[in-house]
Order: sequence, then structure tokens, then C-alpha cells
Amino acid sequence: MAVRIFSYINHYDTMIKMISLILGGGAGSRLYPLTEHRSKPAVPIGGKYRLIDIPISNCINSGVKRMFVLTQYNSASLNAHIKNSYNFDHFTRGFVDILAAEQTPGNREWFQGTADAVRQSRQHYERHDFDYVLILSGDQLYQMDFEAMAKFHIAQGADITVASLPVNAKDATGFGIMKVNTEGYINSFIEKPKPDVLPEWSSEVSAANKKQGRNFLASMGIYIFNRKAISDLFDAYPDATDFGKEIIPAAVREGKRVAAYQYDGYWTDIGTIHSFFEANIELTDHIPSFNLFDNQHIIYTRGRMLPPAKFYGGTQLNRALIAEGSIIHARLIEGSVIGIRSRIGENTVIKDTIVMGNDYYQSLKDIATNPDEVPQGVGHYCHIEHAILDKDCRIGNNVVIKGGAHLPDSDGPGYAVRDGVVVIKKGAVIPEGTRIM
Repeated sequence: MAVRIFSYINHYDTMIKMISLILGGGAGSRLYPLTEHRSKPAVPIGGKYRLIDIPISNCINSGVKRMFVLTQYNSASLNAHIKNSYNFDHFTRGFVDILAAEQTPGNREWFQGTADAVRQSRQHYERHDFDYVLILSGDQLYQMDFEAMAKFHIAQGADITVASLPVNAKDATGFGIMKVNTEGYINSFIEKPKPDVLPEWSSEVSAANKKQGRNFLASMGIYIFNRKAISDLFDAYPDATDFGKEIIPAAVREGKRVAAYQYDGYWTDIGTIHSFFEANIELTDHIPSFNLFDNQHIIYTRGRMLPPAKFYGGTQLNRALIAEGSIIHARLIEGSVIGIRSRIGENTVIKDTIVMGNDYYQSLKDIATNPDEVPQGVGHYCHIEHAILDKDCRIGNNVVIKGGAHLPDSDGPGYAVRDGVVVIKKGAVIPEGTRIM
């Protein structure tokens, strides 16, 4: 009998009743200045998407259509994007609801961590009919079949299943690392182990992973809990605030059946400017690890009624993603992601750069009546390399921006340098002739 995953009662013989809770994340300070005015899941990615579109799309593709997004910091743009993007018809009974941090008579605190956010939201999600809770992060890039994970969870008879990924020793110190027995259950779990104890935490992995030095099983921060298991753990540990540091280790110590679901596909945690930059630029590869051009793993987002991108003057394109609504006069765009409504001037060169685009079009009348103002987009005769241009930037003519390892972390007027990447802030105006290099 085939097992299908649905988020509510239906007419199939066998079903899995599961809801999803997607964590909106904290202040996102390591992604500054992209998170200066928005939460991490609201950060644009891939020219036309937002990070929150990734977990929501994975859920939809897996048949999980009841989702709650838990938000707290800088959530206005995230809330607006969700409201404008995800509207299910009445026959599916699906939804993406926002659960914002709130003070109540019984609790005056904001979310203190991943587990605390879910605990504080119990009064809302427990009203629904479900057997399993799928907990996800809102700032990861991956394509995963949660139906397969749910089938594994049920077959194992597990109370909790943790998605795991083989990593190398360098990366292991930044994750929760687990030891897994031959039956697929976690015997022990440690959060962000120190390098001196790492040898004790190596696991049996595939030959291909061994060859790459990926000998450690890391938690991806993706969990499936039985309804009773998560309720019991919250009751037993009312002061625990984090799943990785407290709830999962406590469950292992108590002898609960905590299974490890090994995932071996592409996955990256968008935690820093460097990881965000690399993940975007890799999308321009001939065959990228994260495939936007896929019939099964569709990435959903807000449907905008925008015209096709338009090019003038023989623009040369090489490994470039160009979003709809763009007007391009550039001489060369290479290894770059160009977002919606982008405007790029004549003879401009853009290499290894993310241009997030614009939220609106500046009219020709507005440009003509304000000749002393830098117009929207990137001007003429600019050279921009190894940079991120946030939304609604105005870059004057003859501007040179060249990021790289030679640049130390710093802050300047309208920009910041992080990990060698020059980030032009949202709405910043960079005057004509500026040099950042």
C-alpha cells in the first residue's frame, strides 16, 4: 500500500497528517547589511525569489500544505511577501499562516530560541488535526522530499527524526554532530564540538563521502516530531530554548527513539554574506548544484505581472541569470544574478555580482524633471565586480566597485564590506565617479 503525505484528511487509504513550522530566524547580524531592514528569510535570492520561498516550496512539492511561519525580527517585508504569494484555494484547505512573536498574560518574553519559538506557538498550531510536526529553518537553500523523510520516520517507529548531512572536520565545529548506530538511531549528540574532540564523533558514511573527508553527520536543523513527543519534551523541559543545544540531546539521553535521516543532496545554510554570495553566484554555473530548472522541485514565489527582460546595444552575456522586467544596456554581464526591474546603463561591466533589482520603475518623466539626482539602477560606464547591490540602489555613472580578499571588513557611506564582498545597502545612492576597490 502506497503511503502518501497530506496535511489534512483526504480520501486516500493511507495518509500522514503533518503540519510544518518554519522558523523565521533571529536578528541575522552575520548577514548585515542585507538584514538591516528585513529578516533573513525575506532576503532576495536567485533574482526573483526570497529565502522563505525555499522551505515553503519544498513543503508544497512534498504535499505538506499547512504551514506556519514563526516571525519576530524585521518581519514586515516577510509578512507582506507571504501574504502576496501564497493563497491556496478552498478545496485544498492549505495555508501559510504567520505566527508573530507576541506577549500574552502567561508569557511576557519574545522568542528566545528555536524551541522556545515553537513552544510559544503551541496554542495556535495545536488546534489543528495532525500526528507529526515538521520543523524547518527559513534561511537554508536545498531541495528535499519531506515525504521520503516522513516515510522513514514512520518505518523507524521514531519519536523524533533529525535530517543529517555528512560534513568535513572544518565544517563540523559549526553544527550539531551525532553518532548513529547500525539501526539508524542517534546514540549521542553534541552541539558545535571543539576540534580536539572531533575524532570521537566520526560516523560510518559512504565511500564517496569518506573520500571527500566528510566523516561527520551534522544536523540540518530539520526535524519531524510525533505530536506526543514534542508535547512531552516541552512539558518536561519548560526552560529549554533551543532544539540543537537542549531538546534533541535531552531526548537522546531519555532514551527516546531519535532517528537520523541521511540526506546527501545539495544543502547550504545562508548564515553569512560569504555563504549568501557563493550560493547565488553558483546558480549561474552550467549545471548548478541547486537546480532552478526542475519539473519536480519547483520553486514558488510571488507572481508578478512584469514584462520580459529587454536588451540594447549588443550586451554580452556569459553565465548570467536575468530576471523579468529588466532593462539592460550593459556591455558585459558575466557570472552574475540580475534581479527584477534592474536597469543597467550603457557600456557597464558587471562580473560576479548580485544585483537585486528594484521594487518599482522610476518613470522617464521623473528622471527628466530631476536631472541632478542619480537615477534608479546602475549608470553608464561602470565596472562592478564581486559585489551585492541591494534593492532600489542608485549607482552613478563611471563608478568602479571591485570587491575581493584584499578588502578588509569595513563600513562606508551607503555600503559595507564583508568577507571581501562589497554590499551596497538598500536604497543607497553612490555618486558619480565613486571608487570602492
